[in-house]
Amino acid sequence: MKILGMMSGTSFDGIDSALCDFNIVDDEIQIQLLHFEASNYSDETRKRIVDAMPPLSTTMFDVCVLDTLVGQSFASAAQSAISNSKVKPDLIVSHGQTMFHWIDGENKAQGTLQLGEATWIAESTGVQVLSNIRSRDVVAGGQGAPLVSVLDQLQLSDNQTPQGSLNLGGISNITITSQSMSPIAYDIGPANGLMDAAISAYTSGKTTYDKDGQLAAAGVVNQKLLAEFLKHPYYELKAPKSTGKEIFHLPYLLEILGPTQDWIIEDVLATLLEVTVETVAQEVEKFNLSSLYVAGGGSANKQLMKRMQERLSKCTIRSISELGISTQSKEAIAFALIGFLSMHGLPGQIPSCTGASGGRILGSLTPGGHAFNVPQKIEAMPKRVRILE
Repeated sequence: MKILGMMSGTSFDGIDSALCDFNIVDDEIQIQLLHFEASNYSDETRKRIVDAMPPLSTTMFDVCVLDTLVGQSFASAAQSAISNSKVKPDLIVSHGQTMFHWIDGENKAQGTLQLGEATWIAESTGVQVLSNIRSRDVVAGGQGAPLVSVLDQLQLSDNQTPQGSLNLGGISNITITSQSMSPIAYDIGPANGLMDAAISAYTSGKTTYDKDGQLAAAGVVNQKLLAEFLKHPYYELKAPKSTGKEIFHLPYLLEILGPTQDWIIEDVLATLLEVTVETVAQEVEKFNLSSLYVAGGGSANKQLMKRMQERLSKCTIRSISELGISTQSKEAIAFALIGFLSMHGLPGQIPSCTGASGGRILGSLTPGGHAFNVPQKIEAMPKRVRILE
């Protein structure tokens, strides 16, 4: 079964599209990546996303416009992937753009909102679309995240000692699993999100990220401010837990750092980078991990990766590419996998990772140009995933 997985994360810098061919061999899901590409949002769409993100307020008009613009962006990205690969998939899985993740005062997810109307994709490609992936887990009592843990579990659970899989996007999240434990997964805290917010505010939007961590590498960590950042109560919550820009946003930065005109941007970025390093390190040490596989945009930040390996001298920091997946394509492949599982009647999340009351088939299906094409149900959950070259 050929599935196009599409993902835009909390950094909202664009859409990753992974066209995968799935096959079942005995108790193993074999995945071959046929094509991958990344496409940017238009300047208008990205600005509208930024302007509607918490803690800013918005209107229902803006929500409606964004739902259309994001849907059209995903449709355009899908068309591009199909055209460039010359392969028409059996299914498109669209994560959409997360705009809000509603967590109440007791760390319980009450709702999650991903925009990007799926019918734009179905209409333009003629392919059935699975969307609204996270909501069913939330309704079942889960956090709706991290859903990528289903891929991590199928790749790493054969190991005898606990292994970690870390994604460094706007928010960092981790999956921990082994043969002898039930897998757990949760959002750790901010990864690129606070650093990106800081440099964007400091440069009035002229620069949106610190390439390779060059500015952070030139700065000095302010230990007093680092300690203040690490006091945030989110870090003390027990897993499963999830977070986002509803908490870790620019006003939070300004509250601790003061106005941008008083900043030494190199020192600010060095300190924020250390927040990511330290919060990740504490979780790695808690489970005494010997290996940590890293993916996401933050894995391209040379200074972040350098500091993480220095801080975690007893843990080997590895790229997810050692498991056959590029650092950029992992989440798009994971959502393609969730689509494969859903279409075969299998749960796409792990209750011990999300906190849901049980396994659930995820997503809502939108017809393409013809009747729904649903394959035969698979009775038992496969035990592993193998990425083919």
